[in-house]
Amino acid sequence: MAEYKRRLLSQPHKLDVYLRINDPYSYLLVQVLSQFQQRFGLNIHVKTIMNLQDDMYPESEMWHENAFIDATHLAELYGLKFPQQAPSDDLARVRQGTNQLLILEQNDSETGFLVQGNNWEQINRVFDLYWSQQAMCDGQLTDDEATLEQRLRSNELMLAEQGHYMSAMLKYGGEWYWGIDRLDHLEKRLNTLGVQCNKTASEVLFNKTYANFCKQPSIAPPQLNQGAQISEKLVLFFSIRSPYSHIGLEQAIKLARYYNLELEIKPVLPMIMRGLSVPNVKKMYIFHDTKREAKKLGIDYGFVADPLGKGVENCYVLFRYAQSLGCEQNYLLNYSRAVNAQGIHSDTYEGLKIIVQRSGMDWEQAKILLNDHDAEKEWQLWAEENRQEMLGLGSWGVPTFQYGDLVLWGQDRVGIIEKEIRKSRLMLA
Repeated sequence: MAEYKRRLLSQPHKLDVYLRINDPYSYLLVQVLSQFQQRFGLNIHVKTIMNLQDDMYPESEMWHENAFIDATHLAELYGLKFPQQAPSDDLARVRQGTNQLLILEQNDSETGFLVQGNNWEQINRVFDLYWSQQAMCDGQLTDDEATLEQRLRSNELMLAEQGHYMSAMLKYGGEWYWGIDRLDHLEKRLNTLGVQCNKTASEVLFNKTYANFCKQPSIAPPQLNQGAQISEKLVLFFSIRSPYSHIGLEQAIKLARYYNLELEIKPVLPMIMRGLSVPNVKKMYIFHDTKREAKKLGIDYGFVADPLGKGVENCYVLFRYAQSLGCEQNYLLNYSRAVNAQGIHSDTYEGLKIIVQRSGMDWEQAKILLNDHDAEKEWQLWAEENRQEMLGLGSWGVPTFQYGDLVLWGQDRVGIIEKEIRKSRLMLA
């Protein structure tokens, strides 16, 4: 529909980009946008923001600490500049950098879009100065503070009105794309539309987090003397209600099986059942983003029967039973597929019975446990213990993966986990 309207009105291919000076994902993104623009001939409108919506980030400090670590891995993966140490949390420097971007934004207002070449160099220069903790000159501030503040508020209001809450966001034709991680979806969309300036534009370049996942020759676990294997374990912190956990679970099981790796799954209680709210804007973005990510990976998702409340409780009450039978991975996989892709209502006996029996568990025994008050108290204790352990690792949300000292958040980080597995096994071979 958006493309039909663009053609009808003879409009150019326009891409809105929201940047934040102290956002590591924005720093990585600006390093690739000039080349991206050249490949597809886009009109790119850059809008600077600074303030985030508090209700979208329940663990704000932890989120930002993780973002720096996460961006370090992405920078290495794509060969981009990134500092070894995070810049100091200096509001004055954040304001300086923000003002510099707003000035560049204003200087380009006559053309209505950020052209390639010098403007990109200037934007990258501002980001480089901030992230390398060099002095930022105020000499170019020809606008007064009130004008800059008004422009900043206008950009932040526009982001919210358009239906989003994060920086490093790109919007094209009514669809959102987050940073380098989702540029592959935009590349594929533009390729489908035939928006290319040269032959190489039709390639998908931003797929390194998943392109070779479980496709390289497997490396057997290293062994000690007398055939004893070195202990390796992948830990997944998981929520049955989290859409991204659904993909994370599918990928973690695939990874563990491919490398003959021990996988331990540690369920935690969903945010909303711990008294934290998830705004509707955030829920809708996550749903649509999960749907396209799942489709990309060949994972079913979309026919959702939300397990919130009783469905979550039923899942966790029976988890220890599944563990006692050695089928907990199969059980959680069946449960996750049922509520995320098959529309099975796990809050009912009818739906729950299907999941239990598919997992090779006894339904009569399951019914006894579902009415056991002690079993209910037990899962609440271990679910909270799992959450506290996850927080202790420096992560606030699911899915979180732990492999040795490496802790990563997000279903799209299993490729980095795989890279670490291969690296450690080759070193010990």
